[in-house]
Amino acid sequence: MLPDVIEYYKIRHALKAVAEESNGRTVPEIRQAFGKYLEIEHIKTISPADLDIFKEDNRLIIAFAYERRIPLVANVSLLIDFRGSSSGRGF
Repeated sequence: MLPDVIEYYKIRHALKAVAEESNGRTVPEIRQAFGKYLEIEHIKTISPADLDIFKEDNRLIIAFAYERRIPLVANVSLLIDFRGSSSGRGF
């Protein structure tokens, strides 16, 4: 479970970095920049296509959500919902 949480924080860090650099960029350019961060960090859980990119109150918001299912015992699993956005709030 700890590796999944660490990966989540890496994804959030990449998202915030891309959001800070996104002024004047198009949606494909934002996705491409995020993809480069994912490659550097070797993250396979999420892809640039999984980003939700929209405007809210004249601000560009980049958000993501995904879930991880971690097998525990036999047919018992732990399900974790991860979400984040460049606004600092879940969406």
